[in-house]
Amino acid sequence: MKSIYADNSSTSFPKAPTVAQAMYDYISFNGASVHRSSNEDAYQVERLILETRQQLQQLLGGPSPKYIIFTPNVTTSLNMVLQGLFSAGDHLLISSLEHNAVMRPLHQLSMKGVSYSTIPSTPQGEMITSTLESLLLPTTKAILVTHVSNVCGTIQPIAELGAFCKEHNLLCIVDAAQSAGILPIHMKDMNIDVLCFTGHKGLLGPQGIGGFLLTKDVAHQIQPILSGGTGSFSHTLEIPTTFPDRFEPGTPNIPGILGLHASLSYLNTIGIESIYQHELSLTKQFICGLQELSKYTIHGIPDIQNRTAVISISPTHCDPAELAHKLEQDYHIITRVGLHCAPTAHQVLGTYPKGTVRFSFGYHNTADEVDTILNSLDLLQHKHPYS
Repeated sequence: MKSIYADNSSTSFPKAPTVAQAMYDYISFNGASVHRSSNEDAYQVERLILETRQQLQQLLGGPSPKYIIFTPNVTTSLNMVLQGLFSAGDHLLISSLEHNAVMRPLHQLSMKGVSYSTIPSTPQGEMITSTLESLLLPTTKAILVTHVSNVCGTIQPIAELGAFCKEHNLLCIVDAAQSAGILPIHMKDMNIDVLCFTGHKGLLGPQGIGGFLLTKDVAHQIQPILSGGTGSFSHTLEIPTTFPDRFEPGTPNIPGILGLHASLSYLNTIGIESIYQHELSLTKQFICGLQELSKYTIHGIPDIQNRTAVISISPTHCDPAELAHKLEQDYHIITRVGLHCAPTAHQVLGTYPKGTVRFSFGYHNTADEVDTILNSLDLLQHKHPYS
């Protein structure tokens, strides 16, 4: 029996159809290393890497390609930004739905004198922006917020936050792990100073490639936390002052970047709006079906307004882990269960410490698959999963 994959918030699957071939072709037929080879193969790869930066610039309304930095993942990006920008005495505002990719680095920084305050949210995860003014301190330097909750799919008001930051001379830092490739983002129009992304979720690319985009002003403020060979300015022990070299020491993940290049080309052809509307249609179908089932609670916004295709539920008749196990074991439905690396979000939603069963739909899911999931949940609500 074919599995139904409903865990696209963890990683999208299947990937864009051209991703695997692009990575295979490089590994099998090229293999050149950029910045460290002087041959046509290396120049060809360098051109594709530049094109990938340009694709991201176009998709995300970003700065010059030289201010688009590649990293292994969004967690690395957030660490580089947080640890490179903030020091003792600085204060930040963050949302109440942040992933541990933000919370753990902030916890480390708090032991070095950096402080932060949490912007409150409703029980559905919607930020209460009327509290922003009251949370500001003379030392507040930035607002950092996840664009979309990885637990409940609630969208945060990035444009409003960007305008607030501009008015109060604060940096606006956005974690777009769950929104890049799904929602329209324009850094300049939204007054975003730093945008961190990963390639393997909404961008439909491979694991192991992510990055961040930053304005020219911020690029000159961040201190590199990694250093080493860049293939440039090798005569000096100083870290290069040019970009992106300053933040990209070591050999890059070229197969990952070329896989991302292929997925971005695919997204440009399909259009992220059509993908989002398809995912919202599945979300509406799923939520409406869940509302007919008596033993499941939906967490987050109970309709398709201001949300993405990430839906968390709690069963009232069993433990969430039991339900997730039974869905996979008996019905071949793949979800994610637990705290989703975001315990503070679960505290807001009232689902801590047990967590939830999370369904997250992607472009390749179908209405028939959603019907199958709903039918399976209906069958399971009439018995304990292990009865």
